Amino acid sequence: MATIFRTGAMIAAFALAGAGSAMAQESDNRVAVETAWSVFVDGDPQECWAVSAPAETVNTRGGQPVTVRRGDILLFATYRQGQGETAEISFTGGYPFRDGSTVQVVIGDNEFQLFTDGNWAWAASPEDDARLQAAMRRGREAVVTAVSGRGTTTRDTFNLFGFTAATEEAQRRCN
Repeated sequence: MATIFRTGAMIAAFALAGAGSAMAQESDNRVAVETAWSVFVDGDPQECWAVSAPAETVNTRGGQPVTVRRGDILLFATYRQGQGETAEISFTGGYPFRDGSTVQVVIGDNEFQLFTDGNWAWAASPEDDARLQAAMRRGREAVVTAVSGRGTTTRDTFNLFGFTAATEEAQRRCN
């Protein structure tokens, strides 16, 4: 499961990041764009996801802003063919997370914790995915805060406009 997802994520990352034209043409399987969110479909069995890059990123160490190099920073809602109506919510921060840390997601008055593994973070259960997805559909922005293995705190703000339409499209394509 993680291998398929990470492959799909790399494809989305290349397309979103505006990779070189040859690479973008080769890997672009985007089927829809809904404001700040793009929808991709790939694989057999089919996997469909809505993905967005942050509107704003702030990196700090010791409370002071720092410049750091990060890989792709993306927030996903992924559906897999035959696996129901709730998306798996995940985040990649473009770096390995601190061992044993969690990633905090704040949407309005709602706060969620994602568990981490390497460069990826996920909700702990399908029930947590459902609550997170519902908050994302109602919210205006998601603020994702994490700590890298080097101790840098990152705060990425994602625009949620278009999230509902994008996830409905991804879900429709994977049913």
